This record gives sequence, structure tokens and C-alpha cells, in this order.
Amino acid sequence: MIALRSEIARARLGERPALVGPFLAVPSPMVTEIACAARPDFVCIDMEHGPIAPTMAEDMLRAAALWDVPALVRVPGPDAAAIGQALDFGAVGVLVPRVSSADEARAAVAAARFPPEGRRGLGPCRASGYGRNLPDYLDAARAQTVVAIQIETVDALDALDAILAVPGIDLAFVGPGDLGVGLAAAARAMSLEHAIDGVLDAAADRQCAGGIFTMTMPDLARYDGRVALAICGSDSTVLSNGFSGAFG
Repeated sequence: MIALRSEIARARLGERPALVGPFLAVPSPMVTEIACAARPDFVCIDMEHGPIAPTMAEDMLRAAALWDVPALVRVPGPDAAAIGQALDFGAVGVLVPRVSSADEARAAVAAARFPPEGRRGLGPCRASGYGRNLPDYLDAARAQTVVAIQIETVDALDALDAILAVPGIDLAFVGPGDLGVGLAAAARAMSLEHAIDGVLDAAADRQCAGGIFTMTMPDLARYDGRVALAICGSDSTVLSNGFSGAFG
């Protein structure tokens, strides 16, 4: 299995292409295996918008591990307990939605990282081999846990410099859907694409990797060379499009 954090850093430096993978929102280890058999660079289990219970998320992580595909978890929100639990289950990192302030970014980093960088607790969980290799796991987690935050609110745009200045953030990931809704609701005289460009430029200036969600692989072309990681589509959209093509 690739070390996703190291590969994100390499992609930021232009040493490799952007890492690409889907959201998995269907609560099914079987669907997870089918997705991983296609050999994406990673998958991201979506506990924010998918009806995925914690025990199901852990089983989906097991399914991804069978194919040596690294799995992130998008937690339901910027909650310390949810972040720690996802990592205990064996996620290689977390994608934290709706981070809108530097304080929220600091809280996400603290929940995901062990002391001295953070406040995450160490226990006999799946990720640590149920306590059989705690010292080795501690070293590996410190070196390779991915902390990705979603920039998807108007408040996040206003606090962008302060958010990106928080140590320990690996990836500033743009959520275009919610960001576009927020810009329209706030009647901001700024296009969505201009806002996205601003986030990616600010991340690059801070030597932080940028990320983006797109619905399809062709949509990713606009961001070629500007993002280190992209989530393209989801299992649910692939299923929907497949059934529509077969029966629609």
C-alpha cells in the first residue's frame, strides 16, 4: 500500500501526477472491493453524506485493505471523537468538512495527531494491531496520518490565510458544491471558479497541497498541475449512471 501522505507531498512538488480516487457513500464492503479492484490511488469513505455507521466504516476499511488501497474517511463533521475513531478503525487519514476558522483547523489537527503535535489518544484498536504493535503504530501514524480540511464556506474564504497557517494540515481540499451555494447565498461578487483559484493559489503559497472534488475525470483537466489530490465522483453516481445507461 502506498504511503498516501508521502505521495501527496510528492504530487505537490510535481514529482508525480495528482492522486485520484472516488468517494464511497454506499454502506457496503462489497461495493468497496469493487471500487478498489479498479485500482484507484485511494478511496474516501464518506460518513458525512453517506448512511455509513461506524462499524460499517470499519468493515469498508478492511475491504479496501484487502486490495492494498489506502482509504481516507470523510468524517461527519469537525468532531474530535469522530476523527479519532476513524483513525482507530484504520483510515490513513481524515477529510474534515466545513472547517471555517483557524480554531476549527487547529482542533482537527489536534484530534488527528498524537502528542506533542496533537491530543489523539492511543489504544488497542484495529489500526494498532489491537495493541500488539503500539510503538510501531505510533511512529507510523506520526509519519503518515493525513489531515485534510475542506474549504467550502464563505467564512473559510474570509479566514483562509489564518486557516492555512495552522501547522499540521496536509491538504486544503475545495468543496465546490457547498462553496458555490454559500457564495450565492451571501451574494458575493465572486465567481465560484475565482474562489477555487484563490484557495489553490493560497495553498501553494503556504506550501500546502491543494485538492478538489470533481464529478468526472475530464472535469479534473482544469486543475492539472494545481492539485495534489482529487476526488472524482462517487460509487453512488457510478451506480446511478450505470443503471441509467442500461435501463434509462
